[in-house]
Amino acid sequence: MSEQAEQARKTAEALEYLTGFGNEHGSEAVPGALPAGRNSPQRSPLGLYAEQLSGSAFTEPRRHNRRSWLYRIRPSAAHPPFTRTDNGALRSAPFTEAPADPNRLRWNPLPDAAPGTDFLAGLWTLGGNGDATQRSGMAIHLYSANASMTDRVFSDSDGELLIVPERGGLLLRTELGLLSAGPGEVALIPRGVRFRVELLDEDARGYVCENYGRPFELPDLGPIGANGLAAARDFRAPVAAYEDVERPTEVVNKFCGNLWTATYDHSPLDVVAWYGTHTPYVYDLRRFNVLGSISYDHPDPSIFTVLTSPSDTPGLAGVDFVVFAPRWLVGEDTFRPPYFHRNVMSEYMGLIEGAYDAKAEGFVPGGGSLHNMMSAHGPDRETFDKASAAELKPQKIEDGLAFMFETRWPITATAQAAGADHLQRGYDDVWQGLQRHFRA
Repeated sequence: MSEQAEQARKTAEALEYLTGFGNEHGSEAVPGALPAGRNSPQRSPLGLYAEQLSGSAFTEPRRHNRRSWLYRIRPSAAHPPFTRTDNGALRSAPFTEAPADPNRLRWNPLPDAAPGTDFLAGLWTLGGNGDATQRSGMAIHLYSANASMTDRVFSDSDGELLIVPERGGLLLRTELGLLSAGPGEVALIPRGVRFRVELLDEDARGYVCENYGRPFELPDLGPIGANGLAAARDFRAPVAAYEDVERPTEVVNKFCGNLWTATYDHSPLDVVAWYGTHTPYVYDLRRFNVLGSISYDHPDPSIFTVLTSPSDTPGLAGVDFVVFAPRWLVGEDTFRPPYFHRNVMSEYMGLIEGAYDAKAEGFVPGGGSLHNMMSAHGPDRETFDKASAAELKPQKIEDGLAFMFETRWPITATAQAAGADHLQRGYDDVWQGLQRHFRA
């Protein structure tokens, strides 16, 4: 392990957090830095600048309103002009490079990055929908990196970033403090928050959902009641930590689909204190309280929703983040793997570890499958034959951790994804050989 990764790991292991989803948190790295009784006093404590970061319109309902007050060494306004820079393999909606494809698609893991590739340079867009300039829809990215970001930070004006590590841990240095996330955890960086990614291992690989729409929230539980699924208390927000660094720092901003860059003469991660609701967080997927049937059949996969981005239609999500975590299957007279399905929603599935119970072969950690709206999918032939003949004893699924980004609109693949060398040709073959069993 490199000295830089070793130092990042030591920092990550010592982190402390605030707990709770959607809370009005407050934190100060220096006692007395957070003003009392007002947001913008005539003179802020310790000579700091007061600045509001709004993640929602001022007049949105309180339960949806996201904003944080930041008390920083220099205001964000103190920067030189931004200029366009190369987007690399990063793409944004609207996705028009190729037609939306009704075929079922599956990819192997993203190839390892060239030496010296950091998180930002290692982002590779698979596809998405909507329009980033209209704040609707989503994009799916993958990343492969083997270097930490050094003297540069990134922010996304187009949407929030849900980061799903599959290999290697990440130390996320944000304006509001530090987070650590590894395989089995997810981290969310809100729209507009600047951050830097440092690796905790020699390399890192994973998935990113860029949500252009309403910020992710916990789904309502309805008849489930007050408890179950993801508990608000298990989400961890950072405590204030700042950099007082006076040296050139590249700041890269994703704005309306393109990357723009400016070189500051200081680090913008200089927030000494903050309070509010527009905050990064990390969540351990192993804490998800899985619910399911204890009689027959099994409920729709929506019961596994961790986070949802609501749309203007009740119950119809712009994007859901769903996890298939270890769980018991006990249904009687029930075909237990996921059923054959055609869905008005579009589904991208990824695998963090182990195996997925609907696909015996070909779906590997770091890979992913895309089943667009109304495309028929379900268990492969081997899984169907095995599950149809299995003795229905209580069975624990414990060797896999899969997830899904499910969205209301078709996902259009980018040209680079549609023509990628790691696209699995012949994915349709997994359903060949399903025998005719009909008897009149």
